[in-house]
Amino acid sequence: MTKILYVEDNDDNIFMLTHRLAKHGYEVVVAGDGEQGVARANDEQPALILMDLSLPVLDGWEATRKLKSDPATQNIPVIALSAHAMPGDAEKALAAGCDDYDTKPIDIKRLLSKISALLPSDAVE
Repeated sequence: MTKILYVEDNDDNIFMLTHRLAKHGYEVVVAGDGEQGVARANDEQPALILMDLSLPVLDGWEATRKLKSDPATQNIPVIALSAHAMPGDAEKALAAGCDDYDTKPIDIKRLLSKISALLPSDAVE
């Protein structure tokens, strides 16, 4: 099963997206803040990371910068997720090292398309 790390601090979002991704064959592990996300990425070595940008302790932009500067995690694709999309946020997320950007509320078909585009073909279920 392809493992996705979801870095998110909102329990409702976690519940909704983990269940929807599980229905599509993904194993989802969760981290509640950016610092935990960096640690879990190192421990779990997921195939892909979904990174909320507005996180406690360490925001998603800085967490992504740390992941992309670490040889152990730099090749893991990161999709930034934001509920408060402002002009320039997508560009800022990409500049921080994110591989793609999506807005909340999540459109599951659009997100699944972005996930499959970033995963190696042998990782897609």
